[in-house]
Formats: sequence, structure tokens, C-alpha cells
Amino acid sequence: MSVDRSSWEVKDEAVLAELVQLLNLSADEAAILRSPHDAAQKQAPAMREDFYTRLLAHPQTAEYFTDINMSRMYAMLQNWFIELFSGVYDEAYARRRINIGKAHVRIGLPVRYPIAMLDVAIAHAEAVARTHPQPDAAVAAVRKVIALDMAVFQQAHEDRQLEFLSNMVGNERLARRLLSEE
Repeated sequence: MSVDRSSWEVKDEAVLAELVQLLNLSADEAAILRSPHDAAQKQAPAMREDFYTRLLAHPQTAEYFTDINMSRMYAMLQNWFIELFSGVYDEAYARRRINIGKAHVRIGLPVRYPIAMLDVAIAHAEAVARTHPQPDAAVAAVRKVIALDMAVFQQAHEDRQLEFLSNMVGNERLARRLLSEE
């Protein structure tokens, strides 16, 4: 029999605070990531190119870009990447990341695709981090922030799944218990 979990009560922007605590993202790490912001701006077009080249070459992901303003998509991805190096990971940051996840859910994008694209973002983010005078610390910090982002994106998918099941069974607690049954 499953038990209720305190993690079930963490919702919306509170997810970010919980994840920042879990990842042990420090103020020093945030400051380290703010430093190579200009390098992130320079790296963003190459990251975007690599990212979309792969996505558009794969038929199952390319279908999500039919009749889409690609200039807008390019700009949004570049902004997402640059913001990894903002040094500010507050509720507003979480809200923007949750909204990205919700947009993925809204178009029916399986969560496996954004997760599968992590290696592209990580490679470029690590290249930016290595421009910092403390490259090892910067790489470790950017990995935490990318993990943070992906956890928040995943949360948007989980929230939608839970909402759907909750509507079917009548309440969230019962839905969570059903999902956690072995």
C-alpha cells in the first residue's frame, strides 16, 4: 500500500526552491555563472544551429515544426540558453521554465525529446563555462542549472499527467496513490 508523500505538496514555483535546495546550488555558483554571460551570448547561435539541425533531421521531432515561425523558435531557444548564465534562479526564472514545459505539453511533445536534446545544450554550456577563470566550478554549476531546468520541464509533464488522472478519478490524492502503486 502506498503512503502519502510530502513531495506531493510541492507545486508550481515552489518546485524551483525545492530543487535549488536539492541541487545545493549556492550563491557562489550563481555568481560564477553570471560571469560568462557574454560568452553565452556568443555561443548561443552555434548551440541553436546544432540543436535545430538535429531536431529537424528527425521525422518524429520535425513534425512539431510544421507551419511554425522558426525565427521565433530560434530566438526562444537562444534566450533559454543565455538565461542559463543569468546567475538568477528565482521564482520568475522558475515560472519561465515551467511555461516552457507547459508549452511542450500543450503541443503534445513527448518529454523524451527535450531530455534527449540535453547533450547538445550541455556541450555548448560547458564550452561557455570553460571560459570562466574557474572552469571546473563553472562546469559543475552549469550542470546543476541544466538539471534544474530539466526537472522543472519534467514537472510540467508530470503535472499535466496528474491533472488528467485526477479529473478521471475525482481527486489528486487518489491519482497519486494510483500512480505510485506497485
